[in-house]
Amino acid sequence: MKLNLMDKVFLHYARKGKLNWMSDERYLKKKYHAVFGKKLDLKNPQTFNEKMQWLKLYDRKPVYTTMVDKYEAKKYAARIIGEEYIIPTLGVWDSFDEIDFNTLPEKFVLKTTHDCGGIVICTDKKSFDLQSAKEKINKHLKRQYFYWGREWPYKDVKPRIIAEKYLEPDSSGEICDYKFMCFNGKLKCVFTCTDRFSDDGLKVTFFDIDWNKMDFTRHYPRDEKNIACPLSFKKMIELAEVLAAGIAFVRIDFYEVDEKPYLGEITFFPGSGFEEFSPSQWDKTLGDWIVLPSSN
Repeated sequence: MKLNLMDKVFLHYARKGKLNWMSDERYLKKKYHAVFGKKLDLKNPQTFNEKMQWLKLYDRKPVYTTMVDKYEAKKYAARIIGEEYIIPTLGVWDSFDEIDFNTLPEKFVLKTTHDCGGIVICTDKKSFDLQSAKEKINKHLKRQYFYWGREWPYKDVKPRIIAEKYLEPDSSGEICDYKFMCFNGKLKCVFTCTDRFSDDGLKVTFFDIDWNKMDFTRHYPRDEKNIACPLSFKKMIELAEVLAAGIAFVRIDFYEVDEKPYLGEITFFPGSGFEEFSPSQWDKTLGDWIVLPSSN
């Protein structure tokens, strides 16, 4: 879609953080128009992407902030589904300089708790680029993730760093990410993220609840090679629906290691509600699966 000048200007200033003063509703209306070229209908939202924006504005339960905090979410989920499905935490710090790397194992993962993408993977401490890791983590610690998509649960998450146990990948060299899309507490579809580090980039592939590939894509191309159903698929569904109970929409992510699921993260607004479907009618189909709560 070709952007008009006003939309280009809006997105430019939004990326620069120059529109943080703007109210959430006004900002989301303008960004929705800039991305999709049409008006955001908040009075009678129909599509998945429209309902994502509605939920940002009107479904604001304080517990959602706990659920998106990558440190607090572990404790929250452990109380509900059990500690055995939680990736062990090796430490939590307010700053990079506080980390005593001598206490960490040879392999570990560092993550910032309050945003997306603030992750550093160490597979060998002897060759670990400490300076590069510090620069990346510090950059993310300064980032206020909330403003770009107005995903309000992130606004009050304290920026911290956690270290997690490293999960060993499969023979392909990566660990598959299974993302469970739960609508009003029930799983409707799953997607996988594969080939993150390949030359042709990330693949996102949707499956129904019987692990059949679905006939649409969302923003990223799908993976045409066979992706095996995780052996713990039924357990993943069970755990996802327990965590999703009473929520209009939430995505629960899992990894699988030695036939056992481990919780990845909890997300309320995939793609921040600004990613296109192809064919486009799937935006409406997934939107129909969300029954919105009362805005009161």
